[in-house]
Amino acid sequence: MKKIKIYSSQFNYQYGTSIHFPYSIASLFAYVNSFPDLKEKLQYEKTFIFRNKLEEYIERIEDPDILICSCYVWNWEITNELARRVKEKYPDCMIIFGGPNVPLRYEGKVPTDWIDNSTDNFLDDYPYVDMLVHQEGEYTVKQIFQAFTEDKDYSKINGLETRDFRTPPQMRIMDLGEVPSAYLTNMVLDLIEPVEGVDYIAAWETNRGCPFQCTFCDWGSATKTKVRKWEMDRLFKEIEWFADHKIPYVDVCDANFGIFVERDLELAKKLKSEKLEKGFPGRVRPAWAKISSDKILPVAKELLDADLLRAVTLAVQSLDPNTLNIIKRKNITFDKFGELVQKFRNEKIENYTEIIMGLPGETLETYKHGLEQLMELFPRPVVYVYNCGVFTNAPMNDPHYIEKYDIKSIRSPIYLWHSSVHNRGEYQEYEDIVVGTNTFDLDELKQMYLYGWVTQAFHSMGILEYIAKFYNQVYDLKYMTFYDSLVEFMKTHEDSMFSTEYNTLVEYMNRGYSGGGWDHHDADLASILWPIEEATWLRCLTDSKRLISAIHPFISYLEKQLGLTTELEQLNDLIDFQVFILMSMDRKEKIKSHKSKYDWQDFLVSDKTDIKKLNIFDGNYFYENKIQEEGIEKWCFQAAWIGRSQGNYKCHPEFLYKKLSTLEEDKDYLLEEMKQLENKKVPSSGV
Repeated sequence: MKKIKIYSSQFNYQYGTSIHFPYSIASLFAYVNSFPDLKEKLQYEKTFIFRNKLEEYIERIEDPDILICSCYVWNWEITNELARRVKEKYPDCMIIFGGPNVPLRYEGKVPTDWIDNSTDNFLDDYPYVDMLVHQEGEYTVKQIFQAFTEDKDYSKINGLETRDFRTPPQMRIMDLGEVPSAYLTNMVLDLIEPVEGVDYIAAWETNRGCPFQCTFCDWGSATKTKVRKWEMDRLFKEIEWFADHKIPYVDVCDANFGIFVERDLELAKKLKSEKLEKGFPGRVRPAWAKISSDKILPVAKELLDADLLRAVTLAVQSLDPNTLNIIKRKNITFDKFGELVQKFRNEKIENYTEIIMGLPGETLETYKHGLEQLMELFPRPVVYVYNCGVFTNAPMNDPHYIEKYDIKSIRSPIYLWHSSVHNRGEYQEYEDIVVGTNTFDLDELKQMYLYGWVTQAFHSMGILEYIAKFYNQVYDLKYMTFYDSLVEFMKTHEDSMFSTEYNTLVEYMNRGYSGGGWDHHDADLASILWPIEEATWLRCLTDSKRLISAIHPFISYLEKQLGLTTELEQLNDLIDFQVFILMSMDRKEKIKSHKSKYDWQDFLVSDKTDIKKLNIFDGNYFYENKIQEEGIEKWCFQAAWIGRSQGNYKCHPEFLYKKLSTLEEDKDYLLEEMKQLENKKVPSSGV
């Protein structure tokens, strides 16, 4: 009996040496294979995942019966190119599209109403596609394959759309035990080709579903809110599989990891025990519960204790109540949020937050106020700022919602920070991003981006963080007022390196918001496409003396503009101290030391507001330099990419030592710990 030859694609981007397993495809096939009679009739070829191998893949295809494609925003264009060329070469091959980027409605060449069957003209615009699988795919794909081997009558299969019909939605899989593990069956391994120098990242589901309906996200709408769970025994075995197969990175794909506190704590403990015993998995990255609470503290601690995690996300997206109401995102109150940050800090758990620019309801004023609040709140601020994307099946893409809030968007090349310039392939992917609503226009959005860049590069990453904190403490100067002055200085002092960075940022924004994309490649900063704020930080930290000479005229400008009269000796010492705690490229010694005239550690950590209480120190500060790599690529990687998540790019004042002997004692302890971990084959940090 001739078997049905099935090809599949789940293209992804490679980050460094790592790329994801084709988990979605593997899950589908693992379920299909749980039916022995059907399994015997099918032959799975290797899944196409590398973007730079498209031509090789097309040449490899021979007499395909089925091509099934998992479609995401980051692989839509290359997937369509694959499908088009396969159909051209093999017209009888049945091509199936599924995944989050397959629209429940379609508004392509022929505008349609917001109705359930509004994808009617999608298959006209994409003539090489034969079938669309809507939402959860296991049941539907199994039934398609079954029908293909029998009478080829697909009309009774739910969750399916062809040129001739669209069937009702497929019922959800309520008992996830029906779906075998893509890992425990080794399906992920069967579908990939081992490539020298490439590590595979595991996407891992412990549950499916999201109880929230945030309008900018398609997660809740895709899973119909009901959260379903896999059995713990299976999950424990999958963790063991990750450890045994030396998986460097596990991407936890739950919408709200930590929401089931006791259950997720047990999973964290299991991950910890496997890591300590076998050295793997290297790291995990959860999407933490949307409404965070101190209940996730013990879960985070278990992961942190095993070096599986560096920090916890306490994402707010916006701090404006009206905006949060419009996007159906209920946050905890800001006061409660502050208490939560403090609790994490008391437990020595680093945390960061995320802000989305361009949400409906937001204004330039509310956005800047939100950044101010975060800088006031976070003792060691780590803030990530993103454009607002409009995803295919998200509620924000509802025509009625768009009309109500006057949402304007542009199609822009997809933002792929930290990807390599060498392995992206030739096909550009695109996303839709918001550029205006009834509460802000494009010029105001650019101002939001500007202040997001300033907050991240100069405050969160630390170029001016403690100088800003000094003025905040001593003069009660708002952080935004401080950075308003910085922006004005950049605009008017063309000879400053800060002005050069500002001009680079303006050019970058104008290109991005005109649909030119968000790639930023600086040949002097290796082959990585850096986020603009990280590139700014890297360029500013190439030479510490140059940075000091750039800060001085800005501070003089600030004092003059605001009528401040800080003692010059204090300012000079503060500026030197500020640059000392940054991991500058020109200072790679193992132990960094700095002689200071004043006790900035005590003053800044204690939040003293009376400048008269700034104590004379006249001694040396010490700390261990975490970035000593030679070569620009390795240095940038440790300073920004890994450093931003691990805090390697700066030393916070509270972690300074005033006695070298104390540092050496702690270092000996740390070295002994590292030695023990190495004996247990713990991998190097980061992916």
